[in-house]
This record gives sequence, structure tokens and C-alpha cells, in this order.
Amino acid sequence: MPTVNGLTGLIMLALQLAAIAAGVFAVFHAIRQRTDAFTAVDKLSKPIWLGILLVALLVLLLPFGMLFWMIAVVAICVYLVDVRPRVDEVQRGPRW
Repeated sequence: MPTVNGLTGLIMLALQLAAIAAGVFAVFHAIRQRTDAFTAVDKLSKPIWLGILLVALLVLLLPFGMLFWMIAVVAICVYLVDVRPRVDEVQRGPRW
């Protein structure tokens, strides 16, 4: 059964690399945004989101365990799915 373990390991590595890439993207996106854009959409402030994202990225890079890894992925996903579109909408206006 080394093939199954090898395949599982490759899948986990791919998921971890995707999560790290998403975390790096989220951090760079948060850095580039204006500070008042976060409070304009009734979200946490920019320094708080940067702290959350940087801690999540640190958890993904260090071997903290699967539970902390999942919490970090959820935090990054919340930023990318909920906060990022609203901040972009405030700064650019509606898409149409």
C-alpha cells in the first residue's frame, strides 16, 4: 500500500501549498488596501485582519497540527470570500 500513502501525501502537500498561496495572496491584498475601506464595510480594521492573516500564514508554514491548520484555512477563506469582495467594491464601486 505505499501507493495509497504516497498519493495521500501528495494530495495533502498540494492542499497545503494551495492554502499557503491563498494566504500569501490574502496578506498582499490586505496590505494594498486603504485602512478606511475595512471600516466602511463594517468589517474588522485593517491591522486586525493583517494580524489574523499573518498568524494564519505562520500556522500554515509551521507544524502546529491539523486542527490549527484547518482554523488557519478557515480564517483565510473568510477573508477571501467575505471581506475582500466588499473592500474591493467600496474602492472600485459597483461592477456594472
